[in-house]
Amino acid sequence: MLQFQPPGFIQQALATNLGVMAYYTSPQASPESSSPPRSPLVFLHSLGGGSSAFEWSKVYQSFGASHRVIAPDLIGWGQSTHPARNYRVDDYIYQLTHLLEALAEPPTLVVATSLTAGVVIRLAIQRPDLFRGLFLVSPSGNSDFGRDYALSLPALLAGTPGLDLWLYRLGAANELAVRFFLTQFLFADSTRITDDIVPAYLTSIQQPNARYTALASLNGTISFDLSRYVGQLKTPTVFVLGEKSRFTPPQQVKRLASLNPKAIQAVYEVPDSGVLPHLERPAVVIDWLKQFLESVG
Repeated sequence: MLQFQPPGFIQQALATNLGVMAYYTSPQASPESSSPPRSPLVFLHSLGGGSSAFEWSKVYQSFGASHRVIAPDLIGWGQSTHPARNYRVDDYIYQLTHLLEALAEPPTLVVATSLTAGVVIRLAIQRPDLFRGLFLVSPSGNSDFGRDYALSLPALLAGTPGLDLWLYRLGAANELAVRFFLTQFLFADSTRITDDIVPAYLTSIQQPNARYTALASLNGTISFDLSRYVGQLKTPTVFVLGEKSRFTPPQQVKRLASLNPKAIQAVYEVPDSGVLPHLERPAVVIDWLKQFLESVG
């Protein structure tokens, strides 16, 4: 089985009611060590086709010595189990709650991307006791400010029985489609697509039953209007966005932040970067994450 995680990190497993969640972590110091215990730092990937914990690997490797990194493949993604089911927002609320309660010694510092970041905001409103701080890249509900993503053409096509599977196989689950998607939609500069990125995404998207989670994201099943929730957030939060993001426009992220300036303490824009600045320009994101960790203690 191919692995695409940094050296020194190990894969472990967490049993949940939905299946087994694989996660990557920096090993604990031996009991004889005099080093102080490291506080948990959780990294959560986005919910686009081929996503997995690999998405954050170029960032979290810089925090293994200072924190107990926990980077899961959410159920239905990466090396976790892939149950054939109709995924809903509540499935992700459950997964994240179980993960944090089981592994992360709440309140916890959490890093998340895109639609997952939107779900994290909703969970932080419901369970503020779970979170100490949020570092969120391009948070979105995909239907923000009254836009109904489920009525868009990609969502309608992905929600059409028969056509959805054809669309998935030809438009996502092959190397040509993965490379095209990364080049045309995720990265601002395709020369930054390193040799490990395409195989990592391809391996994830070709797992048995991977289509169920990918299509649930694409057809709008797990979309919601994040603008209806963000004003209720009380957890100290930072937003990060890529200047040239094609999926979540920078102005939309800034508009969401403006709804709650008390909780959302800063908005950082990564120059010349697409929707995944932590994969495209990790050094910049690492510096900002370090600053945020220092600010929340």
